[in-house]
Amino acid sequence: MYYTDLLDELLAELQHLPVPFDLIVTNASGAELTLDTSHLDLLAHLTVLPVENRGRDILPLISVVNADLLEPYELVLKIHTKKSPWREGHAELDGDGAAWREGFISGMLGTRTHVEAILGEFASDPTLGILTSNGNVLGPEFWGGDRTLARELLLRLQLELDEASLRFAAGSIYWVRGFVLQGLRALSLDADDFDAESGQVDGTTAHAVERVIGILTREAGYAVRQVDELSDSEPDVWQRYSTSGEHTPRARVIPFYLPQFHTFPENEAWWGAGFTEWSNVASAQPVFRGHNQPFLPAELGFYDLSNETVRSRQYELASGAGIEGFMYYYYWFAGTKLMNMPVDDLQSGDQHEPFCLMWANENWTRRWDGGSENVLIAQDYDEVPATQFIHDVLPLITDPRYIRIDNKPVVAVYRITQIPDHVDVLAYWRKIAVDAGLDGLHLITVDVGRSMDGIDNDLAANGLDAFLEFAPHNRKWVPQERDNLAVDARLHGNILSYAAMAGDSELHLRQPVDAERYPGVMVNFDNTARRQWQPDLWYGSNPYTFRRWLNSAVSAVADRDFDHRVVFINAWNEWAEGAVLEPSQRFGRTYLLAVRDVLFR
Repeated sequence: MYYTDLLDELLAELQHLPVPFDLIVTNASGAELTLDTSHLDLLAHLTVLPVENRGRDILPLISVVNADLLEPYELVLKIHTKKSPWREGHAELDGDGAAWREGFISGMLGTRTHVEAILGEFASDPTLGILTSNGNVLGPEFWGGDRTLARELLLRLQLELDEASLRFAAGSIYWVRGFVLQGLRALSLDADDFDAESGQVDGTTAHAVERVIGILTREAGYAVRQVDELSDSEPDVWQRYSTSGEHTPRARVIPFYLPQFHTFPENEAWWGAGFTEWSNVASAQPVFRGHNQPFLPAELGFYDLSNETVRSRQYELASGAGIEGFMYYYYWFAGTKLMNMPVDDLQSGDQHEPFCLMWANENWTRRWDGGSENVLIAQDYDEVPATQFIHDVLPLITDPRYIRIDNKPVVAVYRITQIPDHVDVLAYWRKIAVDAGLDGLHLITVDVGRSMDGIDNDLAANGLDAFLEFAPHNRKWVPQERDNLAVDARLHGNILSYAAMAGDSELHLRQPVDAERYPGVMVNFDNTARRQWQPDLWYGSNPYTFRRWLNSAVSAVADRDFDHRVVFINAWNEWAEGAVLEPSQRFGRTYLLAVRDVLFR
């Protein structure tokens, strides 16, 4: 809100909203506001945020995003006081500023019936991201002077600009999926990024962000459309957005969980007193321009998993995004357990925190690579046979909170053929589970390929029920172009393309996915914190591309019964590998908000 004389007009139009709503007003006028909302019976909460008159309506929007005020919302109607006197003399655009504003207001509000149709379109069309008024979806012929600024902004998300694909909502008044705006938090914009106000009509950060929002909408897998493209949705489907509507997740999403962040004797013996992997995380250095290192936690801080309130807070964040529970990496070396304290504490507590296990049956090495060199503690199947594993985990898998498929506890094994006589071992595990009163086991092998002791096919012959996809394993690895990255000369590792991996994975997901395969999506992978100058890292991970990949995975299993509608994510808290859903200083909660957007669309 800048032009105070237009405020009553906009407030009057809000009476057409058919569901309870909150109203957030950014006040750039410099004057005290008096808002008469007595006619708005469905207004639940009103927030007024004073802002600087800078960056037109875009910096105020960014201010709302950065303050996390938009975080709760699935849908947002973004409107602003608009006069645009320059419009009358524009060579390519019709009408004056007043007519433009009236077209927006009638197109976005107008009548209750019209708003119900808009809400119905969002409820019934999961591909719709932004809906604006007619004549205001523009393309690359309207880059103006904003191309360079947009390119620089996208580099903050490690995205490359495709100039020809531009499609954006001109005028910046529209209905939009909440995530499209929530994700702007990842741009790390503030007032210093915006030009001082001097009547500009092009070539400012505000104009570039207006276009970038359209680009990011499409990057997330959404479309930008206008109201004349509305279809005939089912009657009353708009009530999907009433507060009384019940929402259930579209799939069972399970991230991997690293129980490493606490001290234990072996780590202290190998790495020094007080060591946890936070030591590696905090000491990482960037290896190219714009590299997100060190990659640091936000609201949970450098937590200690011996504090059970941390785990409870993690489950609260995860469940709020629709995540069912965590798959804990389980480290068992011939009967010796490492890092088992968090899951043991979970099992002995009474909090509702669903979980399951993946036996990370590889060597623990100084290079954190599971190899056969620099081994700190090895998998020794001769010392204690793998049959013993089931006895050690039986108290965990019989827990009523343990995640099941077909009422059978889910147990995953990382490198299945490394286990001698693995078919007989798995048959023994199943027998012990049945003897313990369970319906059996749902045994999953991680799809790591033969080079890492995996299998390619024939699950039944190997005694298994399903594959678990674990990107980046067995995904397409494509080198990232380095010319513009100013790579440090000391780097002798690999920089690979996240965009290429996500795109190739989506192509596979568009084909029928075997019923015995659970798709997996990677937040990111960057082990610079562990291997500073010899890492494997993926360039291009950002919340929008991740959202699109995850949506493809969830959509690929949508025709299954819910019990088998399972998708895994790498990972919840692999901080030293950059695979992190939980809040970070760089991205805030935006990856979690992407998950929520996919699961509750």
